[in-house]
Amino acid sequence: MLQLPNLPRELRSSQVLIRFGLRMIILVAFAALGGAGFGRSLSALLWMSIILCAVVGTIRLERPLDGVLNHWDEAVAYAATFSLVSVFNHPVPV
Repeated sequence: MLQLPNLPRELRSSQVLIRFGLRMIILVAFAALGGAGFGRSLSALLWMSIILCAVVGTIRLERPLDGVLNHWDEAVAYAATFSLVSVFNHPVPV
């Protein structure tokens, strides 16, 4: 029987950073194609990413503020990006 090697349960911090970068590229690409405008689409996608990372972090029993980066840290990064986008997303009064 073919046995698979034991894969590590935790990813290295560099792998989490690469995952975050690739997901951000995908979110920006989908937001650019969204019909509701770039800012509103990106805000909605970032909000969904925050929820997704929190759910996955809970399911995988990852600890917040751990020694290595995990889904909780990724959720905080998405929340910070969401806050930044929402500041610039308000209409300018004329």
